[in-house]
Amino acid sequence: MKPNPIPLALFVALATTALLSAQDKPTGDSTTARILGEIPDGTPPPPEPPKPEFIIPAKDILKTTTHQQGGRTITVRKINPIALPEPPKAVALPDTSQPAIQESIAEITAKYPDQELLFIGATVFHAKDSTIRSLVQISPMGGGESVSFWSSADFALLSGFASFIGSEGYAHSLIMSWGAEEIDSIAGFIEKQGTEYGIEKAPELPAGKAAFAIISEKPTEATLASIQSLHDLYNNEYDRLKTAYQGRERARLQHEAELIANPPKPKDIVLNYWRTERPAAQVAPKKGAAR
Repeated sequence: MKPNPIPLALFVALATTALLSAQDKPTGDSTTARILGEIPDGTPPPPEPPKPEFIIPAKDILKTTTHQQGGRTITVRKINPIALPEPPKAVALPDTSQPAIQESIAEITAKYPDQELLFIGATVFHAKDSTIRSLVQISPMGGGESVSFWSSADFALLSGFASFIGSEGYAHSLIMSWGAEEIDSIAGFIEKQGTEYGIEKAPELPAGKAAFAIISEKPTEATLASIQSLHDLYNNEYDRLKTAYQGRERARLQHEAELIANPPKPKDIVLNYWRTERPAAQVAPKKGAAR
């Protein structure tokens, strides 16, 4: 049987998740759902070190012309040829059809459930009465049926991390996209959603800790465990998730305000060029082609 090729990124995700799981917690044991690693909270990263300045000695500048474009100056300079480093050699990607790699993939797949990488799309409905509902679709990595559910968790808060330990003791990786909708009230939304929003009516969910209700076909046990783990994680680390999200939002709003107050100015550009001693290879015209 021809081996099923697996994208390199997916293989790396599997291997990374497996390593995190092995380092953090033996799989398969009931545990407390928790986030792996830090959560971005809007704190800016340390500044990158300055790049070395590219300087052309004046004696090597043969010709200079300048142009004005969009509020910036473009300087074009003809210079003496300079030695360029050899281009880096392409790194050969591992051949996932090789028996050794296939064996590693089989071992990871056998040791860890096929629900480790979760693809999630969510729409978060914000109401003026402060109650939140999220309409969520989750797709397991193994290509099983997608599952839709309503949740009382604010899934925007679950967007700041990529890996977590589930309640069942397994490590999961998470790829999620989400958007927000503003509504007047949850009660009015539930009443009108079938006619005005065209989506399946949200069931009533209990107050208190985040809960969910499945509205699609019955999910597999593994997918259901993943959904439960996300809600356990939300309930366990709500304060941490909320604080980090609020920090990211403050940083985003501050960045947008700074851009409005001080819009970036176009930067001047300097373009250097030279002519090579060897002309480009001449391609012979095809027989019968016009000259």
